[in-house]
Amino acid sequence: MIREITVKSVLNKKKQRDSWFLDDYTLNPYEGCSFNCQYCYVRGSKYGENMAETLAVKINACEVLDRQLAFRVKKDQRGIIALASATDPYIRIEEKLRMTEGFLKLILKHRFPVLMITKSDMIVRDLALLKEIDTAAIHAADLRDTFHRGTIVSFSFSTLDESIAATLEPGAPSPQKRLEAMQRCREAGLMTGVNCIPTLPFLSDSDEVLEHMIVSAKAHGAEYILIGGLTLFGDGPADSKTLYYKFLQRYSPAHIADYKRLYRIFHAPSPDYLHNLQTRAAQLCLKHGIRNQLV
Repeated sequence: MIREITVKSVLNKKKQRDSWFLDDYTLNPYEGCSFNCQYCYVRGSKYGENMAETLAVKINACEVLDRQLAFRVKKDQRGIIALASATDPYIRIEEKLRMTEGFLKLILKHRFPVLMITKSDMIVRDLALLKEIDTAAIHAADLRDTFHRGTIVSFSFSTLDESIAATLEPGAPSPQKRLEAMQRCREAGLMTGVNCIPTLPFLSDSDEVLEHMIVSAKAHGAEYILIGGLTLFGDGPADSKTLYYKFLQRYSPAHIADYKRLYRIFHAPSPDYLHNLQTRAAQLCLKHGIRNQLV
């Protein structure tokens, strides 16, 4: 059963604008996530091993957000709002509770730009709202003359392999459904792209697999593709590192030694690996005429 919680604040201001996504604010209508991605970076925190069992909805969030956005407008502190950062805005309960829809209506009311990051095809429900935001949004002063889209829609993938996705992202819609939803967003005139974050070492990071991802993304309307590494945190039973190694033991035990060499005692792959991944991604994006950055 989903818990109901009240909050004093819901809009989170970043210390500085994100260099990849350009967002100044983050916004989460829920705590926990029913998609249960095994590699999720929040695992090891209070959300627990089965994040679907600790779901909570912020029942007063729309009232609080309305006040916070009005205050930011008064202070001329506009900026792109990323929805969401710690949980997907279109987890299954959204179909009933419609908190994300309520947030979007307030974002439109106060004319903020929005970045939607999701693994769900449910986003097509809100296409009309997102199109209104796209034309009505007012950017921060330093972006007004250079960036003219009020809505950005980024679909998240770790792989296009349906069997891997079903294991690592058990509650999320399939990669194919995400591609089809992205195409509908693009056909609606929205700026769309792909977050291939995380890319899975030895499973979805070869040139062949990356190229398939890039070609598929472009064919379904992506204007950009961001490719980043996999982080693995913690040693507890609910932590992403533990759960991911359990996945490797079942799916590809031969790669466990490769991962241990790549990560050593750290939560991220070696800098050399990440540099090589970014270099190859940039070359493949150039080859296929797609950006490897937002703008």
